[in-house]
Amino acid sequence: MAGNKALGDAKSAKKDEFYTQLCDIEAELRHYTRFFRGKSVLCNCDDPYESNFFYYFASRFNDLGLKKLVATCYDGSPVAYTQLDLFDAPKPRRERRAYKIVITEVGDENGDGTVDIADVECLVRNRKNVLSLLDGNGDFRSPECVALLDEADVVVTNPPFSLFREYLSLLVQHKKKFLIIGPQNAIHYKEVFPLIRDNEMWLGYGFNNGNAFFSIPNGDSRDFADGVYDPATGLVKFRNCAWFTNLDTTKRHEEMILTRALAEGDYPKYDNFDAIDVANLDDIPKDYDGLMGVPDTFLTKYNPDQFEIIGIGSGYLAKQIGVGKNYRGRTDIAYTIDGKPRCPYSRIIIRRKR
Repeated sequence: MAGNKALGDAKSAKKDEFYTQLCDIEAELRHYTRFFRGKSVLCNCDDPYESNFFYYFASRFNDLGLKKLVATCYDGSPVAYTQLDLFDAPKPRRERRAYKIVITEVGDENGDGTVDIADVECLVRNRKNVLSLLDGNGDFRSPECVALLDEADVVVTNPPFSLFREYLSLLVQHKKKFLIIGPQNAIHYKEVFPLIRDNEMWLGYGFNNGNAFFSIPNGDSRDFADGVYDPATGLVKFRNCAWFTNLDTTKRHEEMILTRALAEGDYPKYDNFDAIDVANLDDIPKDYDGLMGVPDTFLTKYNPDQFEIIGIGSGYLAKQIGVGKNYRGRTDIAYTIDGKPRCPYSRIIIRRKR
């Protein structure tokens, strides 16, 4: 829970510049390589000099068969020239201006007989048309950045978590394919959950053991990352992070093996909604066709061919599916055990498809 609290504190303070590790990017993106061939990829929250997303695509430009790679940055990044130190770029006297890097081909620029990230460095240093300043501050909502979005086929990045709703809304509005990182509790946002319910977006493969490690700007650790910041590695650890995408995955079509048979009294029924409560995914009954409330972790195993998502069992979204007021007068699902009413922690309402 410490990681979740620190993430919430960071969002409240608008200190949510988390820089993704290359190993985590490689582990997730290896499942999507077929979607990049012949495509234009945009990383519109990624300083090319600092971002492992840019490093990933630039160093694999030819292997992935990219048509174009575009990366944009905000002006005045707090970690300027402190992360990858990818290129031997001149440091400005004061605050750095926002810019973009556009790559359409990567050849053996340095003549060493191989094509790798060193050739990308040569491209940026020697070809003036590769790097150019932006007119504005590089905000993904600015007209010039939206124009770049319109030109892209796939967007891959780690947007600011405090702006996740706005960022995702922009991608949906412009009908873009995407693979992005966000706070996992975003599934409860009224702007986000309908996309998951209607199979317009789903969770990716996720971080190793559910643990996400990010670099952060120097000094921020003292403000919000107490208990999750490791000074030895310079990384913060969060458990409440996920990959969100509308790129299809093999995992998304793997069927859950259901072994539990429904038995009377095994599952509590909600007092204010016609459904049973299933506290563990392993206990989803194989022979029940009614509505069930299951933990949020269900989304990591969700197969739309096997199950239908109906709604969420709390708050505004619960009211939409007919959840009545509980013993506390709230629109949250509740059940009674041994004469004591209680509300289970966060449930997604599903139904098994026959």
